[in-house]
Amino acid sequence: MQSLLGGAIQIACRPLVRSLQTSPIARQKWKIIRLNHVAVATLQLEKLTSFYRDTLGLQVSEPVPQKEHGVTTVFVDVGNTKFELLLPLGDKSPIANFLEKNKGGGAHHVCLEVDDIEAAVADLKQKGIRMLAEKTRIGAHGKPVMFLHPKDCGGVLVELEQA
Repeated sequence: MQSLLGGAIQIACRPLVRSLQTSPIARQKWKIIRLNHVAVATLQLEKLTSFYRDTLGLQVSEPVPQKEHGVTTVFVDVGNTKFELLLPLGDKSPIANFLEKNKGGGAHHVCLEVDDIEAAVADLKQKGIRMLAEKTRIGAHGKPVMFLHPKDCGGVLVELEQA
């Protein structure tokens, strides 16, 4: 207890701490290592790159066309994670479809690194989570990835990537 105004008012001070809970059911044979990146879709890659580099002072990569994924990517280093800026390559790009529905661009997906992507995919399928592909494929970082259906993830497109 702490006394204020000569004891006229007493206030109990204790730190506010949120406890994190993991249920025994949620434990599995694989684990999430970290948030790898948040992807942002845009039709204005140069403008967005300039914002992160010139306005915010962050390090950005050169644009890299990823023809097999239908996008050009720029990675923005924000310390312990990254932004992945996505520009569609052509009308058949999955990003082009997203940008048709979201004219100004915006957050496209979050990527979580996992220690065992095959175990994660198998476990999540068993739990009723739908995948957007039959099997993992190599992503922009050269590692196996899998996208989870956003309708099973609270409306968020989630990418899993092998650590």
